[in-house]
Amino acid sequence: MGFQIRVLMMLGMSLCLASIVLAKQGTSVFYSRPYLPSACYSYRDQGIMIAGANPTLYDNGKVCGRRYKVRCLGGTNGTPNPCKAGEITVRIVDLCTGCGANEINLSQDAFSRIANIDAGRVRVDYIQV
Repeated sequence: MGFQIRVLMMLGMSLCLASIVLAKQGTSVFYSRPYLPSACYSYRDQGIMIAGANPTLYDNGKVCGRRYKVRCLGGTNGTPNPCKAGEITVRIVDLCTGCGANEINLSQDAFSRIANIDAGRVRVDYIQV
């Protein structure tokens, strides 16, 4: 029985490490209200925990409705300690035409839960859930 528990623990730790490896690192900015219309849902409200995808991630709308966990890793512009603890889950509802590769555009409500708004831009990692 002890061997089986150790094997299950090792498997669980491996899965956790795999999710860290699969997460993309990039940057995040935010956009302010109103959050409508959106490229994916037009004027149908999708709440406040939402995001716009960069053109590559957006993939002609294939990413619409998918959820991503996002975590702040640090600042980009010298703002001391811009990150807040924890992670958020957002739904992709829009295309961010001005976003660069690996950039995700969070709603202001979502951004403010993981980072200080005054930072404006932070380093993040994100992964589809």
